[in-house]
Amino acid sequence: MPVPIDTHREEAAVMPGGKRNGGALTTGGASGDAPALPRATPLLKRHFTGENLPQVRAQVEDTAAAAGLGGVRLGEFTLAVSEIAANAVEHAGGQGRLELRLLPHELECRITDDGPGFTPAIPELPGLTGTCPGRGLWLAHLVTDRLTVRTDTTGAGAGAEVTLAMRLG
Repeated sequence: MPVPIDTHREEAAVMPGGKRNGGALTTGGASGDAPALPRATPLLKRHFTGENLPQVRAQVEDTAAAAGLGGVRLGEFTLAVSEIAANAVEHAGGQGRLELRLLPHELECRITDDGPGFTPAIPELPGLTGTCPGRGLWLAHLVTDRLTVRTDTTGAGAGAEVTLAMRLG
């Protein structure tokens, strides 16, 4: 049974094991204060298309390695980013935007597009044929520590935003 992620531009984070967090992820301030957002350092920001996707993958891998991600985790992060970017190319008009940021304890990548939006659901175990959509989301969810999807399901063309992150250390 698929795990629904999101509808109508609301944010929902899906953690490993299918646990959901319907709110934005923030770090808390002092008691009673509004939550403070984590401090982020931009590392890479660029537009991508199907033509330059191989170069973008290499840039993501090099930048993630320089930020401290290594070994199997580096390969998994690069693969997850690649899958989500390829989804934007295939399903959202052939292009997208990528932003890689360093947070205090994790590396985060946000991929956005201007496609028609979709109803995201992560299948528990996708099929190996083209008749079962969601393999890229499933794989990214499987290997990352945090996956957040925001999308427009109204058909207004507001696109999608997928954020994935890996803990450092």
